[in-house]
Amino acid sequence: MQDIPELVRIINAEYEADNINERRTEDGERAYLGSPSDSFDAARDVVMAELGGRAVAVAGQDWTDTRDGELREYHLWGAVDPEFRGRGIGTALLADNERRARELAATQATDRRRVFGSSSADDRPAAALLKSAGYAVVRWYFDMVRASLDGLADTPLPEGFELRPVTPELYPTLWRANREAFRDHWGGSDESEEAMHRFFDQPDADPELWLIAWDGDEIAGGVLNWISPDENATLGVQRGWLASVFTRRQWRRRGLARALIARSLGVLRERGMTSAALAVDADNPMSALGLYEEAGFSVDERFAAYRKPMDEDEVSA
Repeated sequence: MQDIPELVRIINAEYEADNINERRTEDGERAYLGSPSDSFDAARDVVMAELGGRAVAVAGQDWTDTRDGELREYHLWGAVDPEFRGRGIGTALLADNERRARELAATQATDRRRVFGSSSADDRPAAALLKSAGYAVVRWYFDMVRASLDGLADTPLPEGFELRPVTPELYPTLWRANREAFRDHWGGSDESEEAMHRFFDQPDADPELWLIAWDGDEIAGGVLNWISPDENATLGVQRGWLASVFTRRQWRRRGLARALIARSLGVLRERGMTSAALAVDADNPMSALGLYEEAGFSVDERFAAYRKPMDEDEVSA
């Protein structure tokens, strides 16, 4: 945990160099790295690279089982201080990430095919590195932005739903409902209690921004809105994020998400935000892309998910 300031510095320097509109904070990383689970343990899965006693790169991995029941994916990531690019550090870290993922895989018994996974913004150095190492694009994701919060639609909640405040004792119920709603989506996610803490313990987590719709005793859907003051100050924006928009299966196709999105934009505007953003799977099976375009969002940045087969003969679980 003593390496967190350098980890944040390196990642943010890469974001700035590559014009990626995201920034990390030390407190946020402490919350994320401080809740180890089977799928991710910072002590096991994160490494720093030094050159002449100076930290110049960071890399990590985690694993998940995909929701289609077919794959176990070892997701690899890394960042190199832009001052030290062009020296093969990224290539070496990716190879080391793969080596460590294979070693971890060798301790796990599973009938699933094992693959390496990663992601990158389109046309960035990381994308070129992944392609050169044999990774292929398997999915596209978009960051979408609503550039103005003027002219918001007045969209009432559908009949039968009620918004209620979120208190800490409801976090496990909310987490389970949110993770259940995403089980129809592509890929996989860590649904553990530790992963819940990584999300809810973030310093910018503000339940007063969240809109959670109930149908009786059941959470039907919601929007977990997010404002990151440090990120906004660095980027020179006043932007809120619709960090997670979800509707559980039995309550879909009733206009609930549309109403919650409209209300979320109003909540963000009341907090002084002038724009809003969200991320979406380009092939979302619930046609989310069209819903967000209808709400005034447009594509701002493209990100690709990459995969590469893990050599099964190198894994002996």
